[in-house]
Amino acid sequence: MLELGQGNGAAAPADSDLIKDVSEATFMADVVDVSMTVPVIVDFWAPWCGPCKTLGPALEAAVTAAGGAVKMAKINVDENQGIAGQMQVQSIPTVYAFYQGQPIDGFQGALPPSEIEAFVTKVVEAGGGQMPDGGLDDALAAAEEMLTEGQAQDAAETFAAILEQDTDNVAAFAGLARANIALGALDQAEAVLNGAPAEFAEAPEVEAAHAQLALARQAENAGPVAELRAVVEAEPDNYQARLDLAQALHGAGEVEAAVDELLDLFRRDREWNDGAAKAQLFTIFEALKPNDPVVLNGRRKLSSMIFA
Repeated sequence: MLELGQGNGAAAPADSDLIKDVSEATFMADVVDVSMTVPVIVDFWAPWCGPCKTLGPALEAAVTAAGGAVKMAKINVDENQGIAGQMQVQSIPTVYAFYQGQPIDGFQGALPPSEIEAFVTKVVEAGGGQMPDGGLDDALAAAEEMLTEGQAQDAAETFAAILEQDTDNVAAFAGLARANIALGALDQAEAVLNGAPAEFAEAPEVEAAHAQLALARQAENAGPVAELRAVVEAEPDNYQARLDLAQALHGAGEVEAAVDELLDLFRRDREWNDGAAKAQLFTIFEALKPNDPVVLNGRRKLSSMIFA
């Protein structure tokens, strides 16, 4: 077993830093020092390594699900050949688990989800901890946070890893679809939704993802906002231009402005084009969270018009 000494007194990462990119310069602080109190799983990978792209997100999901009972360090071997050589990494992916400054377990190559989960559980138990109940919920929350912060690729990989462990996780299906929508991979998002079990079809998460996909498809064909606005100003009764403008505004991220435009169209002629304005409003509302201020205000204004 490789002998590694104590660190140089550098500060260990905060408890919230479950997964970190680590270099040779930070290895002692982020792996050896941290492992004195909590196990650390070290993933040696490279951008060109196909199996690494599958293993890494699956490991991250399992580590996140452990709820802080284990941490993870990711080391790019192309950029850190010294530490890879010291750890005798001959092929990638290679994974080591450290506890109290020493490697205690490891494996090479990609593993199926069940074996990854078993490995992480074993490492957690070696550190005197145990996997929390509902660990996948923590992984889901982490993936949602990634998506909110614009890290759509990381979110997609985490949602996919969760589905490998729980093939009937409706929130992960919807999340993976939404992550692909955020990446602009609309065909992939549609494939994900089409691949979801039939009993998920009416789940609120899946319906919201379908609504987001429909809006994203519309945005692909939407015209320039400035030009459509000019048409509406020149032709106030051009309802198709108003609908097109609303779709273009939504595609540009101006959701509240899109809702206002649709409300104005509904006020002018609620029956136009088989109630297109109301249908579009409901699609936008469905795509957003129920407590979103845009939804709450929009529904209130629409109701006031309907029941006036």
